[in-house]
Amino acid sequence: MVALPSRIRLEDRECPLSTTVEHVGEWWTLLILHDAFDGYTRFDQFQESLGISSSMLTTRLKTLVADGLLERRPYQTNPVRHEYVLTELGHSLRPVIVALAAWGNSRLTPAERSMILVNAHSGEEVEPVVVDAKTGRRLDDSDTYVFTAGPAASDAMRHRYATRPATPSEA
Repeated sequence: MVALPSRIRLEDRECPLSTTVEHVGEWWTLLILHDAFDGYTRFDQFQESLGISSSMLTTRLKTLVADGLLERRPYQTNPVRHEYVLTELGHSLRPVIVALAAWGNSRLTPAERSMILVNAHSGEEVEPVVVDAKTGRRLDDSDTYVFTAGPAASDAMRHRYATRPATPSEA
């Protein structure tokens, strides 16, 4: 596998956002995952759908397999050919992809949207939002919901959140 240089700053190595972006923040990776959620599993399907070069697709698929997001399985023996199937970890990224697409669509008029999320049974368009599982409240209010240092935080992480700027409602 080709080793790619790390884009994470040394001080961000413990930040879940930084480490997640290291795994799935690359343009092609998100598009490959999107295709996988739509049922694509084979190299040629991904390549045709995305118009990506063979070498780039090979690199991205190897990384997704190494990161545990896709599983490489043989589907043909002579010659041996493989498909790429979402793992449970890969499936768990679907809400992230849905939220990113919804954010993109929210900046467009309904007539400008080339892809929408619908209920598979009714065909009705749905509006994805991220909510707190306990309360059902939307998490887009940065005055109410803020990040803070967790139990495993380093001293640097604790310092970051102890000295964070006040939100408008705290000022």
